[in-house]
Amino acid sequence: MKSKFLQTVKETFLSSLPLAVIVIICLCISPLNNPTDYLKIIVGYVCVVLGQAMFLVGLETSILPIGRMVGGSFAKYNKLIFILCFGFVFGLLATVAEPALSVLAKQISSIMPLVNSTLFIWITGTGIGIGVAIALVRIVKNINIKWIFAILYALTFLLVIFSPNEFIALAFDGSGATTGDVSVPFILALGLGISATFSKSKTNDDSLGIIGIASVGPIIAVLAYGIIIKAINGGTLPPENAYDMSTTKGLGDIVLGNMLDVALAVLPIVLISIPFLIFLLKLPKKTFLKLMLGVIPVYLGLLVFLSGIDFGFGFVGQYIGQIFFEESRPEGFKWLLLIVGFILGAAITVSEPAVTVLGEQIEALTNGHIKKMTIRITLALGIGVASLLSILKILTEINILYFLVPLYAIALIMMIFTPKLFVGLAFDSGGVTGGALTSAFLTPLTLSIARSVAEANGGEMSILTNGFGIISFISVTPLIAIQALGIIYNIRLKRAEREAKAESFEEFKDLVPLPNDNKDDKNPTESEDGENE
Repeated sequence: MKSKFLQTVKETFLSSLPLAVIVIICLCISPLNNPTDYLKIIVGYVCVVLGQAMFLVGLETSILPIGRMVGGSFAKYNKLIFILCFGFVFGLLATVAEPALSVLAKQISSIMPLVNSTLFIWITGTGIGIGVAIALVRIVKNINIKWIFAILYALTFLLVIFSPNEFIALAFDGSGATTGDVSVPFILALGLGISATFSKSKTNDDSLGIIGIASVGPIIAVLAYGIIIKAINGGTLPPENAYDMSTTKGLGDIVLGNMLDVALAVLPIVLISIPFLIFLLKLPKKTFLKLMLGVIPVYLGLLVFLSGIDFGFGFVGQYIGQIFFEESRPEGFKWLLLIVGFILGAAITVSEPAVTVLGEQIEALTNGHIKKMTIRITLALGIGVASLLSILKILTEINILYFLVPLYAIALIMMIFTPKLFVGLAFDSGGVTGGALTSAFLTPLTLSIARSVAEANGGEMSILTNGFGIISFISVTPLIAIQALGIIYNIRLKRAEREAKAESFEEFKDLVPLPNDNKDDKNPTESEDGENE
């Protein structure tokens, strides 16, 4: 366990290293006025790295095995309604434990107190649960996944018309934050179990895409939530609070304040799993106790991670967003944020372990035609561009729909030309690239930039409307990148098949000469002595 923890700490540190480098460079450009703030940043960073490592180790020894066991146990039941109900419940409960979602919900609540952070988490979790149920119906009924995505996104952009502007970016960001280290393994285990039992085709196409379908649910749920809130408040929303991630509380007070919220996030999925483990799977007592003890590092890791963000890590993201707008800077200095955003997005993606796993999966599925390094570089460039576009949207105060609608339209149109296997893989990959570090650092950065832009322009633009959206950009670019690779793979595959047929034809031709092979030597109607027959 100790060696595993140290290895995970190393991987987590390396994945966060690009952030540390950018932070150091920015602090050299504009040093902090209060020396104690440096200590807060260091403590916050250490807490984020250690907390995330502890959380991931706990997942591998408790939550993930429980997810695989429970998901596999569903294969014993033949009643669809039973599977759908428990798929909904486990999708919901796995989502509320996501650290990225907890961070995002706190940030939203700090700006708009009308949105309760706990309620927001459960609403997005409900959306995931409904999405999982839809994905399972698709598997059982063998419905083409392309039609499912087309219908769900048509409904999504129909709701966008009626939802308040403040909730549009929140909806897409909430979707990207829901699919992470906790929910993805549970949902995938469930999908693989159902696919193996109920699927008619028994191919990889059926198990892939379940995450992509599930992640549309939170978008629809949050958009509907925004419509309801606006109606309850008479068609208007209350004024926003000023965004500020700095705090005067000590680390101990922050930890105590987070203890209950973290317990409410982790315990539900454990409690509902216990009856399955004891009565259905009848695990040995020793194995059961080992799984339950593994929940402790999950709880402590999430507690330390969130407390580190509250204490100092979120503050530094906010600070960097401010220094590019200082009066002493040249007028065009703020546009350097585009370069900062691109580097951060690309570097984090290259270092992300989940992206490496995705690359290995695609390389295996394509029999080596598409290398895992190609996947990592493609996604890194895509996420870098996504971060750049997000900051560009904030600086220019352009409505996010002018970016998202064309991007999603391109992704949906590409489905026509993309092999079905890559369609599911592309939409699944959207949940891989937006992790806890994105919510912990990049979202405070973009919210701070939005606040500085609003202050520079007299506070006319809503921070909720203009500041959120980076997770949504990060979630949509993989849809285009992976489908593009799928189209390239399909072209190469067809070319290889044509070349193989041509080679086979030439070999057959050499073995069995065709009747007209000698037509240039003599007239086929003449006999060997030259006379006409």
